[in-house]
Amino acid sequence: MPHYNVTVSCPIHDSFRVQQVAGMFDVPLHAKASEQFAVHLPTDRDDWQIGLIVGPSGSGKSTIARHAFGNELYTPADWPHERAVIDAFGDLPVRKIVALFTAVGFGSPPSWIKPYHVLSGGEQFRCDLARALSIAFKDAGCREQGAGKAVEVEFLPPAPRILHPLIAFDEFTSVVDRTVAKFSSAAIAKGIRSGTLPCRFVAVTCHYDIAEWLEPDWMLDMATRKLTWRCLRRPKIELAIQRCHVAAWQLFKRHHYLSAELAPQARCYLVTWNGTPVHFAATLPMIARRNHRRFTRMVTLPDFQGLGIGMRAMAAMAALHRREGLRINVTSSHPSLICHCRRSPLWKTISVRKTGARPSTNEQFRHYHGSAGRAVVSFEFVGA
Repeated sequence: MPHYNVTVSCPIHDSFRVQQVAGMFDVPLHAKASEQFAVHLPTDRDDWQIGLIVGPSGSGKSTIARHAFGNELYTPADWPHERAVIDAFGDLPVRKIVALFTAVGFGSPPSWIKPYHVLSGGEQFRCDLARALSIAFKDAGCREQGAGKAVEVEFLPPAPRILHPLIAFDEFTSVVDRTVAKFSSAAIAKGIRSGTLPCRFVAVTCHYDIAEWLEPDWMLDMATRKLTWRCLRRPKIELAIQRCHVAAWQLFKRHHYLSAELAPQARCYLVTWNGTPVHFAATLPMIARRNHRRFTRMVTLPDFQGLGIGMRAMAAMAALHRREGLRINVTSSHPSLICHCRRSPLWKTISVRKTGARPSTNEQFRHYHGSAGRAVVSFEFVGA
């Protein structure tokens, strides 16, 4: 385990006011002001994926990170002012960018096509994370499935002891709401440990509240200069699901990637965490199919994306329908939902349509918005 002994200094420029301060507060004057930081950090030979350097301002976090990680410490770059954020990742294929956005909890397609400067602070933070972590895709092996279907990217599981790229991120979660900070931390941890983000990650921050959500393999506390290993676990996220009025859709509709319209006869559900709305879903009867319904809208608010809340809520709502003797389907073009349902034993693939479903010619359903023109996959809930 390497020992880092770093000394930083700056010159003291003599002046009348400097002399006044020195006299008033008995501050010793030297040619230079210096401070020394001595810590231990893990090596590449140690078994770890996620690290955390935390401590109060001025404790030497950034100094140690720059000394230990050098070029691997992410440096923020300007975002194009008049281009969508999805266009700011160079030659990276769009499917990989979508997978990257989803992994960091930035899963709202309407926001992907906006410029960086119009996004919320939480969305900007997740974009910065995505850009920092994009290096992990350059060397990672992956294969795209369903050529021409535009439906998903499957990442090969990492081989044992592969030394993945290291990415260190300074001022981690410093500019965002603390709820966003916690859920972003958990989303990154989930992405790295699942192999979706094939990298090692070190967060550098002054905020102790994200430690248990990030679940680092090691944590260096610069307040005590103490290095600890695997001592934290993420708190449980307990959700409440309840039927709600269609009016609840107003909070969620601008984050949906299809039409913001919702049929007034939809059966609506609201998911809350500690009393805070986090997810909305609605179902409708399927056309010409008795006792058969479909999910028509599912949206997780941006601050709470990245942990699979929507997938768990969808399964719970589908189970409620099954207990009522109803069958229920979901049709989507979103890569993360398709990937989840294909891997889950709770869902059965019904159809794959490269160009979506044909629009209905029945006048009774003239306001029905189908999937015409979009590549979609349909699944039916079969339960455990």
